[in-house]
Amino acid sequence: MVELYVFVVIAAVIMSWLIAFGVLNIHNHLARSLVTMLDALTEPVFRQIRRIIPPIAGLDLSPLIVIIVLQVGGGLIDDYVAMLLRSMVT
Repeated sequence: MVELYVFVVIAAVIMSWLIAFGVLNIHNHLARSLVTMLDALTEPVFRQIRRIIPPIAGLDLSPLIVIIVLQVGGGLIDDYVAMLLRSMVT
């Protein structure tokens, strides 16, 4: 599940770059729908990070921080589940 949300965060970042560089036209209904969906999935989390660490010189670090937290948190959860399974077997 963590990997899926990391994929969503990466997709949101790429879409924002495509819009910023004029490659993607948000007047296209499909593109606008996709951007709206990605924003709905990521913006609440990004907003919480931006409250603590605002964009620095126009660079928004919130997606990077979210990915790092997800990777570390997912690793900790995996380790905890593995430890529980080992304790149940012995």
